[in-house]
Amino acid sequence: MTDNEIINEVLNADKNAFRFLVERYQQLVFRTAIGFLHDSDKAADLTQEVFIQAYLSLHRFRGDSSFSTWLYRITVNASLNKIRKFSVKKFIRLFEISSDPDPKSLLTVTDPANPEETMIRNENIEMVRKALDSLPEKQRIAIVLGKYDGLSQKEIAEIMNTTEGAVESLLQRAKMNLRKKLSAYETHIIQNHKQA
Repeated sequence: MTDNEIINEVLNADKNAFRFLVERYQQLVFRTAIGFLHDSDKAADLTQEVFIQAYLSLHRFRGDSSFSTWLYRITVNASLNKIRKFSVKKFIRLFEISSDPDPKSLLTVTDPANPEETMIRNENIEMVRKALDSLPEKQRIAIVLGKYDGLSQKEIAEIMNTTEGAVESLLQRAKMNLRKKLSAYETHIIQNHKQA
């Protein structure tokens, strides 16, 4: 069955047909969400939220674009909204004072056989996350859709409601900005390790 046939069935009172769309697009939504949120639990929660929102809004789907494009737009917007909420919560937490911090949480090592390798890997992952999160919103959307989801510039342009040329420019600027930021982070880490 095509997406449009499934949508017609859902709109004609066969609510169970929506599960076919969920099964078809669940990994796509999850992959996009994790590209923005960097946390599998949060991405899984967001995936559920996206499908609930899509189900409740299905009557507004006009078919001007494909269902997957429409779903990507919902996913990107939901991801960005979630990031904004997390940013506000992090900012508020900076001003909260914890009287009894859990010292065990500071000493978590995932691979006791080689803690130094684990530390370096975690630093590198965190470096990439920070660099990605610091990109301007449109660059971040383009790079996540292109690199995490492997979409073409044409598909990204359709999702972002812009031209392929604009997407190409966003991707080039995003890559350039990521290189600069990662180079600066790497220099900072090397200096910190030399001082230690």
